[in-house]
Amino acid sequence: MKITPKVRKILSNYESDSPGTKANLARILMQGRLGGTGRLVILPVDQGFEHGPARSFAPNPAAYDPHYHFQLAIDAGLSAFAAPLGMIEAGADSFAGQIPTILKVNSANSLSGVKDQALTGSVGDALRLGCSAIGFTIYPGSDQAYDMMEEIRDLAEEAKSVGLAVVIWSYPRGGTLSKDGETAMDICAYAAHMAALLGAHIIKVKPPTDFLEQPEAKKVYEKQKIDLSTLAARIAHVVQSCFNGRRIVVFSGGAAKDIEGLLEEVRGIRDGGGTGSIIGRNTFQRPREEALDMLDRIIKLYQGKE
Repeated sequence: MKITPKVRKILSNYESDSPGTKANLARILMQGRLGGTGRLVILPVDQGFEHGPARSFAPNPAAYDPHYHFQLAIDAGLSAFAAPLGMIEAGADSFAGQIPTILKVNSANSLSGVKDQALTGSVGDALRLGCSAIGFTIYPGSDQAYDMMEEIRDLAEEAKSVGLAVVIWSYPRGGTLSKDGETAMDICAYAAHMAALLGAHIIKVKPPTDFLEQPEAKKVYEKQKIDLSTLAARIAHVVQSCFNGRRIVVFSGGAAKDIEGLLEEVRGIRDGGGTGSIIGRNTFQRPREEALDMLDRIIKLYQGKE
């Protein structure tokens, strides 16, 4: 595998990491149609835990099969496939070595009202299954946030010690946060910065809106004239909040939306300097050919071809 200068530059930002961890990051950064460009598009399929099988897969019944998602990610030329333990186990042998995998090691479910996630996988599982990284969700703002931070601190130490990369989904919710506050500019930037401080190699957050949740933060944003006027400007601020761009930051696709709306969002991520997208429901809830066409257009956007 030949490493491009762009990827070498990204890897140089991770100054404490072992050759093993950097090799796994390089596998993700060099995979697929965006390989070597410094951009990523990742397929995450953890929604079955969060929303249940029918809400996740009934719109496209082929997606009940884990093999469907592996093959979709490979055929689309994506950077990696992220999923919980059982789904990766179900295709680990058939697709070994064909695409980097990220084991999601904690999960929530909509039957519980607690803003927390249970540990559902381990570093040992990730090694056994040939994964390149572990993934972990934190909920900044929730009453369980400190417990989640302590869990990922221990798991990240273990993962890095055996050469795995660490991906943190940082989704503010719970506590005193309003619904609008979950995607507010100040809160998204704060959540992304927390993930960087917790040692994430790859940070996943939602695209921020121009809403400001915290009164004290609002004063600073207004005084310093931080630009919130466009999605690209807001993405740039999130990237700045992740050690001034020294960390990989990808943005979720969120709930299903029309293709043109999704593509416009991708343009904002690209123009704001975001690393890329991690798109689940907007991909696998569509018929396969429609999903492949959409992913082709997203990749072309990140390649600067559209």
